[in-house]
Amino acid sequence: MSGWQKAAIFVSGSVIGSLALAFLGVIGLYVLRPELVAQWTTGGPDALAVRPDIADPAKTLTTGTASTPVVAAPPASREGAASYSSAVRIAAPTVVNLYVTRVASEPVLGGFLDDPFGEFAPFYRRRVEQSLGSGVILDPSGQIVTNHHVIDDAAVIRVQLADGRSAEAEIVGRDPDTDLAVLKIDLPDLPSIRLGRSDTLSVGDVVLAIGNPIGLSQTVTQGIVSATGRDQLGIATFENFIQTDAPINLGNSGGALINTRGELVGVNTAIIAKSLGVEGIGFAIPVNLVRGVVNEIVTRGKVLRGWIGISTETIDEARASSAGFDRPVVRVTRISVGSPAQRAGLLSGDIILGIDNKVPRSSREAQLRIAGTPPGQTISIEVQRRNQRGTISIRVEEAPQKVQSR
Repeated sequence: MSGWQKAAIFVSGSVIGSLALAFLGVIGLYVLRPELVAQWTTGGPDALAVRPDIADPAKTLTTGTASTPVVAAPPASREGAASYSSAVRIAAPTVVNLYVTRVASEPVLGGFLDDPFGEFAPFYRRRVEQSLGSGVILDPSGQIVTNHHVIDDAAVIRVQLADGRSAEAEIVGRDPDTDLAVLKIDLPDLPSIRLGRSDTLSVGDVVLAIGNPIGLSQTVTQGIVSATGRDQLGIATFENFIQTDAPINLGNSGGALINTRGELVGVNTAIIAKSLGVEGIGFAIPVNLVRGVVNEIVTRGKVLRGWIGISTETIDEARASSAGFDRPVVRVTRISVGSPAQRAGLLSGDIILGIDNKVPRSSREAQLRIAGTPPGQTISIEVQRRNQRGTISIRVEEAPQKVQSR
């Protein structure tokens, strides 16, 4: 075989080998990355040259006169996200932290050396206590609503705003029967919360609690309205609570319960003791009640209520049916000594069937009807005592102010 024939065979083998390797490469590429082969075959010879642009999702692939967007993660966006940040932004600046200082006296017994004959007479020492709470600014003039139990027996009340400013507060008035109190601070340019309506709340509505739990200021928790009109909890004389599962902790008392529009719908007040193993049950005073109490305190310095001196309880339908009633009824459980009810002849155990010809269906309804009667007027109470029924007229008096512990 001549030299040129050998050279021809060598070149032919090289070409065939190269074509075979190229064919195998294309087959492998199609198996591993078919989208590249499709783009190469449809986008022209310049298509693969711009593939590095896939690292930049803002760029597009350009093929002739058409532009095809590269598949990439969408830009960050909050549109459509379930967020209540706007409500918090509106309401949070109006929620304040309360730092309450109390001075308590406690008896201390002397030791043997102080009284060797054993006649230990106690002496008293003063102790300073600190506690936390929250409040809500209602008016740019500096009116703040909080719980009465937060500021009861306080020697000094310091208010700290969300913007860092602080001031000492004075007590404008208080109403232990609803566990509400009004404070006043003197600072310029104060924010104030928008008042909503608690009578339009429905079970399942989303609510947010804002306060100062365990000193963690401006803490926001979220939940729903679990129930409305809760009473007979032993928290206050007049109870009409909103029940919520929005977490309320020590220091939240007096803070804001708001709706998703940032409006005040309640004042956070209490939780069921966690020592009982209960979670997700908290209570707030509805804003409709708060509005009326605050107006009375600001205009009169106190809340004027009717009083006849009775305690009552609701007998539910199941128990009432055994006594021959076809509906829940209200029973008198206690009569205050020297009260209008005692002087008129009302007795503990009497069943209240009507108050001024209106049927009370719960203890709360009966107490609110009596409290809403102006002092000096006479109310008629229809009662059943054993198997007898009758009507007792009672002259309503002004409810006595509870003695403050301070």
